[in-house]
Amino acid sequence: MKDATLIIYNANEVCTLDNGGQGLRTGAAMDNLNVIEKGAIALVEDVIVGVGTTEEILDSFRAETQIDGTGTVLMPGFVDPHTHVVFAGSREHEFEMRLRGESYMEIAAAGGGIRSSMRATRAASVTQLIEESIPRLNRMLAWGTTTIEAKSGYGLELETELRQLEAIRELHKQHEIDLVPTFLGAHEIPDEYRDHVDEYVRIVIEEMIPAVVERGLAAYCDVFCEAGVFNIDQSRAILQAAKAAGLKVRLHADEFVDLGGAMLAAELQAISADHLLAISDEGIQAMQEAGVIATLLPGTTFSLGKKEYAPARKMIDAGLPIALATDCNPGSCYTESMQIIIALACTQMRMTPAEAITASTLNAAHALELGDHIGSLSVGKQADIVVFDMPSYRTLPYHFGVNHVRFVIKRGEVITV
Repeated sequence: MKDATLIIYNANEVCTLDNGGQGLRTGAAMDNLNVIEKGAIALVEDVIVGVGTTEEILDSFRAETQIDGTGTVLMPGFVDPHTHVVFAGSREHEFEMRLRGESYMEIAAAGGGIRSSMRATRAASVTQLIEESIPRLNRMLAWGTTTIEAKSGYGLELETELRQLEAIRELHKQHEIDLVPTFLGAHEIPDEYRDHVDEYVRIVIEEMIPAVVERGLAAYCDVFCEAGVFNIDQSRAILQAAKAAGLKVRLHADEFVDLGGAMLAAELQAISADHLLAISDEGIQAMQEAGVIATLLPGTTFSLGKKEYAPARKMIDAGLPIALATDCNPGSCYTESMQIIIALACTQMRMTPAEAITASTLNAAHALELGDHIGSLSVGKQADIVVFDMPSYRTLPYHFGVNHVRFVIKRGEVITV
């Protein structure tokens, strides 16, 4: 009999997503959560030491703290690999403008959109950015998210971009959620460079990237590669400079038009290409061959009122690995709930519940290069676990719009939400 610090037993289902260390899941494998019925899990501090049936775990481990999981489903904590969660201000007036018929791109061209958040964020201190972001992180945690990627990109000049990244670093220290930082200085063209885009690209390459790298403030560099923002050549130049400086790369690609962002992601061997509503068949094939993960953001499509979603079924059939994310941001998708994202992935992109959960846990962890550490309930991995009050994992997208979380375990600590 081995000692553990916590045992949860008699769960209806333990969705382990364990695949024997074989990496992320693609194709038909995304539809397999490796479910253990009447399952249990044992922890020693912040590490998973046993996963199996209740009989197996209780025969092998003892712990002073034991939780009866009757009526629950256990899953890995959600990993949200695309967020803009650190910002100042809000843009609900733009939401109403869209409802009255103006498009996202029309609002942006008139000085709204990202540049509206830019002006509010430039006026905010690091302390203010932290204070405004903590409630958003609290809501993410309450809905089952335990790790996120967080981008800068609302400064669009060096000082504020650094402040955003400093806020992200401090939030990573302060909050239960782990934050992975991404530099997104090329999120939009700031007002003062609308007629001098190449000069702004030079500033991103020659001034911003070196300063970010020197301070160790980011793991990744991202670019909004899209018509009306940064074209293929500009995006390539920024991302090549970032790679040369030691940053990994990811990018917003082919959201509104097929600009060739997916092909660029494949060319640069990006970790992830995101959005992809307008991706071509050639782009899907190129990303699959290059090992680029497709991070899909159905909440953004829903919030913008668009009818065409990213072609998830085509991607899965082609063997392209898919992750899901909230894209939590003040303009095009203000939600912190990965549960809502899973429901949208199922109803609007025709993903199965298992595929959507895989994309929100194991594959999302790999989209942040953390798949060896989190993303499945596997022996030796970090104990990031969500305990849901529901009879089956299939309930998650079926009974939508409510929070099914009973409690969250982060690094082995039980957090009441």
